Amino acid sequence: MGTNGKVIKCKAAIAWEAGKPLCIEEVEVAPPKAHEIRIQIIAISVCHTDTHPIDPKSEETFLPVILGHEAAGIVESVGPGVTNFKPGDKVIPLYMPQCRKCKFCLSPFTNLCEKLNLDKSPVVDQELMEDKTSRFTCKGKSIYHFMGISAFSQYTVVSDKNLAKIDDDANLERVCLLGCGFSTGYGAALNNAKVTPGSTCAIFGLGGVGLSAITGCKVAGASRIIAIDINSEKFTKAKALGATDCLNPRDLDKPVQKVIIEMTKGGVDFALDCAGGSETMRAALDCTKVGGGSCTFIGVAVGDKGLTISPLELIMGRTINGTTFGGWKGVDSVPKLVTDYKNKKFDLDVLVTHTLPFDKINEAFDLMHQGKSIRTVLIF
Repeated sequence: MGTNGKVIKCKAAIAWEAGKPLCIEEVEVAPPKAHEIRIQIIAISVCHTDTHPIDPKSEETFLPVILGHEAAGIVESVGPGVTNFKPGDKVIPLYMPQCRKCKFCLSPFTNLCEKLNLDKSPVVDQELMEDKTSRFTCKGKSIYHFMGISAFSQYTVVSDKNLAKIDDDANLERVCLLGCGFSTGYGAALNNAKVTPGSTCAIFGLGGVGLSAITGCKVAGASRIIAIDINSEKFTKAKALGATDCLNPRDLDKPVQKVIIEMTKGGVDFALDCAGGSETMRAALDCTKVGGGSCTFIGVAVGDKGLTISPLELIMGRTINGTTFGGWKGVDSVPKLVTDYKNKKFDLDVLVTHTLPFDKINEAFDLMHQGKSIRTVLIF
């Protein structure tokens, strides 16, 4: 390829300051060090999580940074000690590492890994490589990484523990969604909530994660799936994916949780909050049934103060859990999800509402903030 061991100059979108559009710049990407891999990014989709470090309300900001974490690409070169990847491999970077050796990776009960700083969220961890340096330079300045991936760059460097090798014939413009959004919602229903056949479910928030949670509930055999969003334009897609009922809280004359309790004669078996924010978390917990109802928190709202819960709510037999990356151990599971997509077990095409050239990245963010897109895929 002619670039092995050399610095690569390429395009990247840099966030120089909070609350401002990203800037397309030429960056220098250093070669991979030990147990690192340099990837050519082919397709990236834009996720709400990409906005957290540049949200003026965020308390955990490190700038300048190259954002982006939902992507697919091709291995360009590998550093010393890398044995399981070679140039030309198709890959999906993972913000949830899997070292396969630590107590978390060896546990069947979690998909966390000790490679993460477990005192931080995955969104603010992995802002540098393991040697505490960056592989990116722009205008003579070192640039932070994001979630161990930094996909808003034509080339990026990741740890070999943050990478899944996938089938050579995978469609990268679709399977990039498996790097976060689809896997998170789909896995939340299957792995964390453990939705059961014949059950009733409520899904709050119908972005890419919420619509993927509907798919998970349907695959799990739920008999009734109630979809909730303040944007009624999302309901057509929700129904196409398996929602049986759709509710817009702004169109109701009483709190949405009360409507759901009446509709289901006592509450749902499973509620999944894919939106975040204390009001939605409260509605999701309240709409679960006494004596066995389960509420799974997936979405996180920047700056939100969370939820106050009385012991009685849990003493009466409700449970609360949470999920990161849908509970998947990524190195093991993402290749299987790619195969499931190829075998038409689920549909990723319906989630991609826009495809744009990489230079239009700020337009992709605008579409997301205006609620006009589910997922926008950017192509270099």
